Amino acid sequence: MSRKVIGLLHNVPVPAGTAFSEASSDILTQVEAIEEAIKNLGYLSIRMPFTRNITGLILEMRKVSVAIAVNLVETLDDDPRFTGHSAAILELLDIPFSGSPFSAIMLTTDKVMTKRLLMANGIKTPNYMIYNGKGNFDFHGLRYPVILKPALQDASIGIDQESIFKHERSLKEGIEGFFNRFGTILVEEYINGRELNVSIFGYPSPRVLPIAEIDFSAFPENLFPIAGYRAKWDKSSFEYCHSPRKFPQQELPAVLREKIESIALECFHLLMLRDYGRVDIRLDDQGQIYVLEVNANPCLSPDAGFAGAIYQDGMSYTDMVRQLINFTEQRAVNNRTPLTYS
Repeated sequence: MSRKVIGLLHNVPVPAGTAFSEASSDILTQVEAIEEAIKNLGYLSIRMPFTRNITGLILEMRKVSVAIAVNLVETLDDDPRFTGHSAAILELLDIPFSGSPFSAIMLTTDKVMTKRLLMANGIKTPNYMIYNGKGNFDFHGLRYPVILKPALQDASIGIDQESIFKHERSLKEGIEGFFNRFGTILVEEYINGRELNVSIFGYPSPRVLPIAEIDFSAFPENLFPIAGYRAKWDKSSFEYCHSPRKFPQQELPAVLREKIESIALECFHLLMLRDYGRVDIRLDDQGQIYVLEVNANPCLSPDAGFAGAIYQDGMSYTDMVRQLINFTEQRAVNNRTPLTYS
């Protein structure tokens, strides 16, 4: 049986003990899981670390005759400005790859640009201001509390209880430290309410998977119910141990669920996502739907939110990988890109 060579492009994690190394090292969990699924499907795969040695990467892909690529790259040297560059290179080389194109990855990496596009298209998102460290800022137009978010980071890097400010005085005292650490900051009104993760999967016709909710019911009153960095990555923290994922399909009225699904799909198309994505939403006490983030190429670790929605939909992890490969092959045929077999 001839077997196709699939390139697994991934970033190189930072050393253990480095700031935010827990999130960075998760990329290898994704690589190992997809590698195993590809093996079960009868294909050959090769790991291809994405570094600044672009010439070496191109030569290696040509040497092993990569047919298609699974693009898992989340950053380059832990710098989020280069999140989409692997996709750009694959596009230039005309190598079909899984996930969103360069344009979608870069748009969704930039939280400010994402919010501007959402607002311009009538999609609710929390009110915000931008802090870039220059001049005097007047935050009177914001409703408190507010939450600070690095404009270009993902994986909840820079977001935790310390990122929330209850009044303007404390915000003015603390924002400079955040800027010095993370660069441009999104100062966003905090929306109190339920947090929903809406995963979307499919090509060319994406569909909404079962809606997930982060259960913060065990959080004490002195903690804001947010899925911050500790909740996602620090296994020893209270937040990690008390923010389970559930699928409240029966708890959401049909009309509300359909509206949430419609908004999520609109975001998916508006920001030009492809194959798979996740839209993070807050539902306030009045039933208003606020889009917090739109995630192109969300984490594919077997225990991550997207995989959880896949399982809830009745698919296995290998089923998901099979479909991702099928989506990519379909584009290769439609674009008349030849597939290379070993």
